[in-house]
Amino acid sequence: MKIYSWNVNSLNVRMPHLETWLGLRVPDVVALQETKLEDHRFPDTALSALGYRSVFVGQKTYNGVAILSREPAREVQIGVPGLEDEQRRVIAATVGELRIVNLYVVNGQDVGTDKYAYKLRWLDAVHAWIAQELQRYPQMIVLGDFNIAPDARDVYDPAVWNEDHILTSTAEREALQRLQALGLHDAYRLHPQAEGEFSWWDYRQAAFRRNLGLRIDLTLISDALRARCTAAGIDREPRTWDRPSDHAPAWVELAD
Repeated sequence: MKIYSWNVNSLNVRMPHLETWLGLRVPDVVALQETKLEDHRFPDTALSALGYRSVFVGQKTYNGVAILSREPAREVQIGVPGLEDEQRRVIAATVGELRIVNLYVVNGQDVGTDKYAYKLRWLDAVHAWIAQELQRYPQMIVLGDFNIAPDARDVYDPAVWNEDHILTSTAEREALQRLQALGLHDAYRLHPQAEGEFSWWDYRQAAFRRNLGLRIDLTLISDALRARCTAAGIDREPRTWDRPSDHAPAWVELAD
């Protein structure tokens, strides 16, 4: 079973890419972030014709998350319970025996700003919720655009992307570590990986061609799934296409 996470950075723009990619990869589950579509504009019918059921929540211009699956999702949760937040960043659902939690984590703008403080509060709320969810759903995958690079291996230049920089600051990384301490494992790091593999590259400065990237798109699997994790990686191909998202899909494969 193969599960992917992809920040498409506007489904309205990237729908042709998604259709092509679904045909090439035929994933079982796909978590999308930054769909940037109001719900009435979500291409549910077109995706159904490709063999995928969809659950989604969106808003105009910003944010938006969805879960596509080859079998219907159930027990859908939108947002973090108890967190007042108008931004559409979280959706969870059960697909088969797996609980899928799709996160589009707050960017945070810059260390020390109000948006940074909001990011840390948001991550605290997610931590408390996931702690409860794991009790109910031990077979869980928490995946998405985390807007946090876990450590120095996940950035092209650790001297630039250091403890004082957004996406790599000490407080952000500690928040991710606390989340993982609940019993979640970075599937990518459970297997040997080449150096310099990233999931996001800025559109500027020829960053993709020069591989000036970060690995901020993660697939975290619970203790109950660790033994079933046979592979994990990043699919760079869609980033090479015309008018791509700035993110590449991250994936994890589980044995049946």
